[in-house]
Amino acid sequence: MLTDRNQQWYFLAVAILVGYLVYLLSPILTPFAVSALLAYLFDPLADKLESWKFSRSISVTIVFFVITLIVIGVALLLIPALEQQISSFVSRLPMYFEWLSENLTPWLQQNFGLQTDLFDISELGALIKSHWSQAGGIAQNIISSVGKSGMVVVNWMMNGLLIPVVTFYLLRDWDIITARVGELVPRPYYNTVNQLTRDSNAVLSSFLRGQLSVMLALGTIYTIGLWLVGIELSLLIGMGAGMVSFVPYLGTIVGLIAGVIAAFMQFGDINHIIYVLIVFGIGQLMEGFILTPWLVGDRIGLHPVAVIFSVLAGGQLFGFVGVLLGLPLAAVIMVLLRYGHVRYMESKLYGKENEINLSKKPDGDNNKRQKQKAIQSETEDKLSQAPDTGEDKEV
Repeated sequence: MLTDRNQQWYFLAVAILVGYLVYLLSPILTPFAVSALLAYLFDPLADKLESWKFSRSISVTIVFFVITLIVIGVALLLIPALEQQISSFVSRLPMYFEWLSENLTPWLQQNFGLQTDLFDISELGALIKSHWSQAGGIAQNIISSVGKSGMVVVNWMMNGLLIPVVTFYLLRDWDIITARVGELVPRPYYNTVNQLTRDSNAVLSSFLRGQLSVMLALGTIYTIGLWLVGIELSLLIGMGAGMVSFVPYLGTIVGLIAGVIAAFMQFGDINHIIYVLIVFGIGQLMEGFILTPWLVGDRIGLHPVAVIFSVLAGGQLFGFVGVLLGLPLAAVIMVLLRYGHVRYMESKLYGKENEINLSKKPDGDNNKRQKQKAIQSETEDKLSQAPDTGEDKEV
């Protein structure tokens, strides 16, 4: 029989082993991680259809068909528009550099004494011409690299084919998989693990489904607002700001800077800049007072710094798989930390509130004071009981 301490070391060793295996297998885990996230996101919809007397296979087939239609529709609508706006942005880059060279460079020189040719269009043209002769060699090297790394292209194609297949089977057997995992939990810890799993599921569902909805809603609001203002790059700026809004205020800051620059470059007046500020102000208000409380709620509690750290740490440790799993793991770790905090507050190590009173001095000083008060009160009682000799009266 394992003691409690040995069991703790055993679970810690298992966790370290699992983390090491994920680290070793991270290059091939991307399609499985994406499929697991998709299966987790759409499992409630399949359960809902199953409650309407559909079989599990038919329910999953309907959900999978809906996912496919959504992906194809988004690709057909967004990709051509984004390609057009990116091409327009690239074609306007010389004009932007020319404006910066004529306005920003003299302003920096006049106010800060900075001598810079960073935005000089002539310098940029000379730089391009000086390297133009090497373009053929660069293109040849790129083609050669692509030819040598044909397996990379094959891997991407295999991932693209694996994701829908693995998603279908995971979504079909999701309830069975979760039930089998639950059967492996040691019975003495089942209630605790079950409660932690429920709390983690509440946090994950709130974050993943809610935050994705908030991102899409904000991207739509920003895109429509900038389009009404007349910004030509409205789709690129709006959807980009919405996609990075999982970090609080980051999407607003990025979109606001890009929108103000685009408005000033396109119109050159203060009115359109004010319109852009109004668009992002409305989006921020809707996110804070309507979208986030309604779609996400206040059960997540992830600090913005924790969000940034979890994404960067996951990417550094496990690559793209870590980026995908960084935020969900951070949410689960937050649930475990809350549980650990409650257990610590209830432990003997922490003690009880009535065992210490920080407003008073240490017990030694208190005992001395109590003895002094007892002696003083006893002396006063004796003096009050002594006979009156009249020595204290006036002569």
